[in-house]
This record gives sequence, structure tokens and C-alpha cells, in this order.
Amino acid sequence: MILAAIVYVAMTGCAWRQLPPVVGASWQRVHRRFAGWSGAWVWAKLYRVLLDELGACGELDWSRCAIDSVSVRAVKGGS
Repeated sequence: MILAAIVYVAMTGCAWRQLPPVVGASWQRVHRRFAGWSGAWVWAKLYRVLLDELGACGELDWSRCAIDSVSVRAVKGGS
């Protein structure tokens, strides 16, 4: 229920307050859980498990990989 609501927000781009009542939880509860999981690095861990599982099955195509230049620091301006 909570995970489905978080996925709904991520997929639709709606605000937390716009969650439809059919999700079965208040937007405050869903947001609080999302914030807690984010603080505990649950999303990064889940992503890592998914990548590991796909890699073990040979389902990753690293030729389509991209690195965000904002997250890779060039020490002293790089080369």
C-alpha cells in the first residue's frame, strides 16, 4: 500500500497531497515513510540489489551506461 503510493507519486509527478484516497493511506503517512526510507538509503540499496540481480543474469548492457558529470568531481579541474 505505501510502496504503491510512493510509486504512484514517482510515476505521475503529483504532489503528495494529491494522492487519491484509493491508495489507502494518508499523504502524510506515505510521505513520512518515503522520507524515512530515503534517510535509511533504502532506495540506493534496492537499486544496488536490482543491478546485482540483473548483472548475475547477464541482463545489463553497460554500453548504454552514463555517468552524471555533476556527481563525479574533477579534482583541481581535472585534465
